[in-house]
Amino acid sequence: MPLTQLLILALIQGVTEFLPVSSSGHLILLPSLTGMQDQGQVIDVAVHLGTLFAVILYFRRDVALAASGTLRLLTGRRDTPGAELAFLLLMATIPVILAGLALKLTGLDDALRSVAVIGWAMLGFGLVLWWADSRSPTVKTDADWNLRDAITMGLWQAVALIPGASRSGITITAARRLGYTRQDGAKLAMLMSIPTIIASGTLLGLEVASTADAAAARDGAIAAAFAFVAALGALTLMMRLLQSVSFTPYVIYRVILGAVLLWIAYS
Repeated sequence: MPLTQLLILALIQGVTEFLPVSSSGHLILLPSLTGMQDQGQVIDVAVHLGTLFAVILYFRRDVALAASGTLRLLTGRRDTPGAELAFLLLMATIPVILAGLALKLTGLDDALRSVAVIGWAMLGFGLVLWWADSRSPTVKTDADWNLRDAITMGLWQAVALIPGASRSGITITAARRLGYTRQDGAKLAMLMSIPTIIASGTLLGLEVASTADAAAARDGAIAAAFAFVAALGALTLMMRLLQSVSFTPYVIYRVILGAVLLWIAYS
C-alpha cells in the first residue's frame, strides 16, 4: 500500500479514535468517497493497536492501577481501588462484546457500512451529545464511578457498533447524562476503550493472522506507528481543551458532516 495512503489512514484513525466524531465511520468513508483501495483488516488491526498504545501511555497510572487490580480480581477479591476499577471496566465491556458477536454472526455489521447509515448516525448521535452535554448536571467525578453507571455506559457503548455513532462520543454522552464532569466523563470513556479495543483487535487479529504476509506486516507496523503519534496528540489536546471548552465544536462538525453525507447518499 502506498505510504501516503497509510499515513492518511493512520492520521484519520489516530485523530478520530478518541474524539467524539467516529473513527470507524471515517475509515469506512475514505475508500467510499475517494476511490482509494479498501485498507483491509490488517491495517484496521494495526491502526487500532497504535491508538491502544496511545491511550495506555496517556492514562498509564490508571492502567497500572487496573492491571494490578486485575490480578487481585482473579482471586475473587474486589477490596482495592485497582480491583474495583478492573471489575467495573470488565462489566462495562461485556455489552459491546455480546452485541459485536451478534452483529458478526448475523452479518449485520456489513449491512451497516453505508454512507446513509453513517450520515444519520453522525448527525443524530451528535445532537444527542449536545443535548446531554448542555442539559445534564455536573455532580460526579471518576471517583464516583459505580457498577450501575459502568453497566449503563457499557450499554450505550454497544450502540457505537453502528458506524458513525462514535464509541468515545456515545460513552461520553452517557457519562455526561449520568452527571460526570466533561474531563472525568471523557477519562472514563477512554479507559473503557482499552478492553474494547483489545477485544475487537483480538477478534480481527485472529481472522487475518493466517493471511498476513511480510508486506502486510510492514505496512501494518508503519500505520500503527503513525496512528500512535496522531492519537496521543489528539487525546492530549482534547483533554486539555475540556478544561475550558464544551463538546459543541465536535457536535457542529458532526452535524455538518452528517448533513453532507446524507445529501451524497440520497442525491
